[in-house]
Amino acid sequence: MELTKELFTRLDPTAGVIEGKSVSARRLSDLKGLFADEAAFDQALQEGDPVIYETSGVESASGEGDLHYAAGKILPGKIGREYFMTKGHYHAWKPAAEVYIGFQGRGVMLLESEDGRQVELVPLEANSIVYVPGNTAHRTINIGDEPLTYIGIYPARAGHDYGSIAVKNFAHVVVEVDGEPRLMKREDFLKEIAINKEL
Repeated sequence: MELTKELFTRLDPTAGVIEGKSVSARRLSDLKGLFADEAAFDQALQEGDPVIYETSGVESASGEGDLHYAAGKILPGKIGREYFMTKGHYHAWKPAAEVYIGFQGRGVMLLESEDGRQVELVPLEANSIVYVPGNTAHRTINIGDEPLTYIGIYPARAGHDYGSIAVKNFAHVVVEVDGEPRLMKREDFLKEIAINKEL
């Protein structure tokens, strides 16, 4: 049997990177349309285009039964009252599940069914494991004041579907209320923003 797959890598859990792998950075401008508070987004973008999160991964295996994995780091911060977050995605192969393992920081994972009716907000922090079922949109959010680092492990054939999120986004948001994160329906938060503008 010939072993052609990448069998060994090193992970830096503090930096949230897989050593020797290229790091993909997502800046604020890459997340246009994802934050509910568009005015806060535009204001923040005028002040700069900071890196929101970075990922590095191993996707060299492609056979049936193979796995891919990617490390991530989300910086702390907020756009308006919404915490820094990833774009979020479905898997292109919808039944694919995924496991996330937290290394450092304080975060949550927003899990949502395709119709937006079923939603879970699950803690992702140091020494925690989050199971993301198939057919579920998932977004990682940093609710702390230090970088959130983690790794995700998923089937090689899973793929990433960012397009669906770009079109309809998540039906829920995670916003700061009295210093703590709160899950809200996106439409309710948008109404709150509109009311505050009128005051």
